[in-house]
Amino acid sequence: MTQILDPTDERVPVRRALSQRTGSLNGSVALVDISKPRGDVLMDRLAARLAESLPGVQFRRYRKPTYTKPAPDALRRQIAAENHFVIEALAD
Repeated sequence: MTQILDPTDERVPVRRALSQRTGSLNGSVALVDISKPRGDVLMDRLAARLAESLPGVQFRRYRKPTYTKPAPDALRRQIAAENHFVIEALAD
């Protein structure tokens, strides 16, 4: 079992099993910038690197209004409706 750390509360790590891997990735991926300084720079570089290795995948960019609060419900629903996967990252 793999340990996944939740950046919102690392006092009690959550243990989750990873989903079975198929060896390929198809669909759309949401890249969520949480609005911390230079988060857009990180996402730009990540998007470019992923696009090189995953030519059939569509990447969509999203940005939270502020890093101090969870994403608004409307944004979360939009991301879930438009994508198959989500990558959320922060940078300072």
